[in-house]
Amino acid sequence: MYQRYFNFLKRKQIQLIIDELYRKPKSYLRLVKRFGGHMQYRKMINGSEQMKAEAYRLPPVYSYPDGLPVYFLTGKQFLYQTLFCIRSLTQLTDEKFKFILMDDGTFDTELNEIVAKLLPGAELVTLDTINQNLDTVLPLGKYPVIRQKRKVYNHLKKLTDIHTYKPGTNKLILDSDMLFWKEPVAVINWLKKPNGIIDIADSTQSYGYSTSLMEELCGFQLTPMLNVGLIGFNSAIIDWEKIELWIQTLENQEGTTYFLEQALTAMLVSCNRNERRLPKEEYIVNPSNKQVENQEGTLHHYVDLSKKPYFISAWKSLKAK
Repeated sequence: MYQRYFNFLKRKQIQLIIDELYRKPKSYLRLVKRFGGHMQYRKMINGSEQMKAEAYRLPPVYSYPDGLPVYFLTGKQFLYQTLFCIRSLTQLTDEKFKFILMDDGTFDTELNEIVAKLLPGAELVTLDTINQNLDTVLPLGKYPVIRQKRKVYNHLKKLTDIHTYKPGTNKLILDSDMLFWKEPVAVINWLKKPNGIIDIADSTQSYGYSTSLMEELCGFQLTPMLNVGLIGFNSAIIDWEKIELWIQTLENQEGTTYFLEQALTAMLVSCNRNERRLPKEEYIVNPSNKQVENQEGTLHHYVDLSKKPYFISAWKSLKAK
């Protein structure tokens, strides 16, 4: 027995050494290569650090109690991007907004003070409130899979934390890593008169699971190419018992994936059929360097390789306006 345990520990130690000396460096080198080499990668990282410093020097953006509600899941890693996204939106329209920030679990005194200074009037939903909502709507005894998955997979909080807050209301949720370049008239119209589901198209279908399994579970033809960077719908459409089953079945049959939250949302949308997809030439996910440089379209969602121009140049163009 002790020999087996010793062998287990030895194998684990060897595995850690392999990870540190081979797999992690190899993964890092692949990442750097994708972004054009070490110099370009460092330029991108330096740009993100500069963006963060500048974000905390931006002029305040006011949030209004009777404004159009816009939700963000944000925190220590993303607040500076949230601030730039909000500023890009409010610079382009005379509409008043109410910004609701959901604590992703990393807010502290410093971040609270930044929000109070730079987003006066914004609503910050604290972890205490979020946990109370979870215990009410998604009690651990009834939804053990959802609750456990939420602990290890932060993206699920865009569903669990936001949609257990004020259940039965319409919510427009934005990712932080986006910038608006024109007034988003269609989005504003939806906020004024919410009807059905509003969303955007991805640059490539990224669900992490087979279409056949997803369609088998939700019972409908799968909506293609959904990206959750901008999505609005009423929380009432979520059947949490289905979400519990879907997570368990998807992961049991096809494993875990970074795109689980996007897959679950696509299945929800597929079940509800009343979807309005915004034009992909205006709401651009993973814009090319040329699209970034020319500020094409209404919105850019900077995922994957478009992170590079986002951090190096895009936010600077916004700041210069």
